[in-house]
Amino acid sequence: QVQLVESGGGLVQAGGSLRLSCAASGSIYRINNMGWYRQAAGKQRDLVAVITSGGATNYADSVKGRFTLSRDNAKNTAYLQMNSLKAEDTAVYYCNVNLKILSYLPARDYWGRGTQVTVSS
Repeated sequence: QVQLVESGGGLVQAGGSLRLSCAASGSIYRINNMGWYRQAAGKQRDLVAVITSGGATNYADSVKGRFTLSRDNAKNTAYLQMNSLKAEDTAVYYCNVNLKILSYLPARDYWGRGTQVTVSS
C-alpha cells in the first residue's frame, strides 16, 4: 500500500504565498517523478510542475517564476512553494508520484486526494 498525504492548501489573498507538501509512505522501492497537477472548477486537470529523482524540474508556463518545486528524497516528500499567487491559481491541487513498489514491477502513478487552494482578488 502506498499513501500520499498532501498538506498546505488554504485561502490566501492575491499576491500571497502558500507551500504545499506531498509525503509518500508505505511499500516503496523507488520514487521516480513527483509532481503537482491542478484542476479548476469546470476545467481539466493540468500539470503545474514536476521534478525528477535527480532534481530536474519542469513548470507550466503560467507558473514559471512564481512557483518552485523541490523534493527531499530522504523523506519521500515534495514541496511546492507558490508565490505571487493570482486568482487564476485557484484550484484543487493534486500530488502525483510515479514509483515502484517492488524492483521487478513496473512503475505506476499514484494520486493524492487533492487540496484546495483559493486565491481571493
